[in-house]
This record gives sequence, structure tokens and C-alpha cells, in this order.
Amino acid sequence: MITEFAAAKINLALHVTGKRQDGYHLLDSAVMFASDAGDTLEVSLADQASLTVSGPFSEGLETDCGNLVLAALSVLQQHFPGHVQPCAFTLHKRLPVASGIGGGSADAAAALRAIVRLNDLTIEASELARLALHLGADVPVCLASAACRMRGVGEVIDNWQHAPSLHAVLANPLIGVSTAGIFRHLGLFPGNIEGAGISHDFGVAETTDSSLDWLSGCRNDLQPAACLLQPEISDVLQSIGQLPGCRLSRMSGSGATCFGLFEDAASAAVAADSLSRQREGWWVAATALV
Repeated sequence: MITEFAAAKINLALHVTGKRQDGYHLLDSAVMFASDAGDTLEVSLADQASLTVSGPFSEGLETDCGNLVLAALSVLQQHFPGHVQPCAFTLHKRLPVASGIGGGSADAAAALRAIVRLNDLTIEASELARLALHLGADVPVCLASAACRMRGVGEVIDNWQHAPSLHAVLANPLIGVSTAGIFRHLGLFPGNIEGAGISHDFGVAETTDSSLDWLSGCRNDLQPAACLLQPEISDVLQSIGQLPGCRLSRMSGSGATCFGLFEDAASAAVAADSLSRQREGWWVAATALV
């Protein structure tokens, strides 16, 4: 059996730069991953493919071919006919569903990594990333789970060589957010440019202070629409921003998860504990970003 960690993906900055003729939006995003906030996927070879889910956010999850974990198996079986055995998956779901931190995409990426290892498949990283893109725009970046700049529709990924050491408090009010609805609200049409990409000096700042200053000049273009459609997100952002030691608060992805950035683990842990006591109905976690 192989166990894979499916880390939460945090979009520290997310600029929407346009829309393609096929309807996909073009993005430019600075991404890091949580060191210890994520799902866990256990995978073993089996006579028949199966998926079992458990954990605090497992209720209502599909366990058939509609789940991205089983879809990942299907993609590799089609690409390597006769060389990929069925697998039994056990998914421990600790991340909120549809929450802007890549939970389902991270699970699919974890499945791809595990299936490749279990079946001793030889495949170039670039080819595996290309297959991952068929499962979703965030799956390639979750495949690497490393600090990076993600562009296009998720297919252009550049390493963030001088990524800062950051600590975050993640918070989600456990409300549903429609990603499609948020993108529709942007009102872009093919060829329409919403805004510039993240600044050309991406990755130049090497210290935590300079990186936080740089990030403060970036934005999440989906945040205004998300706050309009779900006003509670504004409350989350305000609550995080008021925590002692918080240097920057922003929404991740299409929400509703928001994050606050802190300079050290101790201040993030104290802040997360305080927020958990203030908002008992929210999902709150403190984590280092890697």
C-alpha cells in the first residue's frame, strides 16, 4: 500500500488575464502548498477498482467514476493499456469540498502519483502533467505540490526558486461557492483582457518581508465577485485581517477559503486558536506554506 498526502493549494495571488475562444479563462497565479493541511489517500493494487471515503468532509462525496480519484485511474489505464492494474483507494477527506484550495484536484494528483509508483510506470513528468490537465486545471500544479507560478489554463508552471518562508491561517465558513458563477460574473468574452499578470519581478524577493510587500501589490481577481455572491467571505477576510500578527489576508482560488499570512509558526498557531474560538462553525487551520 502507498500513502500520498494531498496538500491544500493556496493561491497567494490570482490574476485573470483573459478568456480563450473555448471559454477557459487565462490565469496568472503565485501558488504555495500547505505542509500539513490536506487529505490523505491510501492506495493498493486490487482485483477491482474501488473508492472508500472517510473523514469530516466525506459526506456526499461521489465514490463512482464521477470522483477525480477514479478518473485519474481511468486516464492512466487508457494511456497505458494493459499496464495499469485496478486500485483500491481510501480517501481521508480533511479539506472542505469546493473551497478554493484544490481539494479534489490534490486528491486526483495524489492518485496519479500513487498509481505510477504502484505500477512501476515510466513516464516523463511533462507527459504526466499533460494527462493531469485532462482531469482539471489545478491538477498539474497539485501534481508537483511545490511553490510555483501557474499560468494559462493551468498548463504553464514555473518553479518559484526563492519562495519565502511563510505561515498561514486558513479559514472557511463552510458555505458553497460556485466557481462557474464567479467566472460568469467577471463578464469576460474571448479576447477580452481583464488585467495584467502578476508583476514581472515575480520570485525576485528572497526575504519574508520583501515577499510579503510584493504580494501586497498583487490581488485575487475572483475575490470581489465571490464577496458579492457570498458576503460572508468579506466577514472571513475581515476576521483574519484583524488577527494579531497578520500581514496580509486574501481569498484563495474561487473561495470560500481565505488565508492570513504570518511571519512565524507561533503567531499563526495563536491566531488560528483565537479564530477557532471566535467562529466555532468555521474550518480553521494553521500551517506552514512550502
